Amino acid sequence: MIDLLIKAVLAYLLGSVSGSMVMGAFRHVDIRQSGSGNAGGTNAFRTQGFRFALGVVIIDIGKGSLAAWGLPAIDLGLPGGQAADIYQQLACGLAAVVGHCYPLWYGFRGGKGAATAVGALLVIEPVVVLPMLITWLVVLMLTGWVGLGTMLAALSLIPAFVLLGAPAPAVLFAILLAGFIVFTHRSNIRNMLNGSEHRFERMRVKNWIR
Repeated sequence: MIDLLIKAVLAYLLGSVSGSMVMGAFRHVDIRQSGSGNAGGTNAFRTQGFRFALGVVIIDIGKGSLAAWGLPAIDLGLPGGQAADIYQQLACGLAAVVGHCYPLWYGFRGGKGAATAVGALLVIEPVVVLPMLITWLVVLMLTGWVGLGTMLAALSLIPAFVLLGAPAPAVLFAILLAGFIVFTHRSNIRNMLNGSEHRFERMRVKNWIR
């Protein structure tokens, strides 16, 4: 149990390394001062362009994968042994997402967790990533709302894990992760309700046919 707790803390600290802040250090910008003020890939793309955003996403996905794969592989040699790999992967993956959203290194002002969650899922249950991305893309094409697509993609994890016959801890992980992603997008929900949510119009199907 101590082993699991230590690794979860390390995963949180790893998750706290924000891709947008790392990339911003090279460009001498803090994207939290621009656009939506969010330190995630979407705001990075809107305010800094594709290449900057690509670097952000690569870092954020990478740290999620590293947390779920690398940390469980370490034997800390503590009394009582290690928890089962699945518990370590789930705990470290979730902790990395929390770290991304509430980073210790950056005043607890981070992103919304989607890219880091994808990175962790690529290790924990990679088969769910494709339908998750398809859900996100379809919603984006129909509505232009990136946030709505992300929330529905996260919620799709729950039935996906159930249909795969995942063990109870993994299903609980999917529920917690989906709920947390929806929570981090609560401002998007408010904006959609009051009509101020930004739409990515170039991706909407209705704008392809004119």
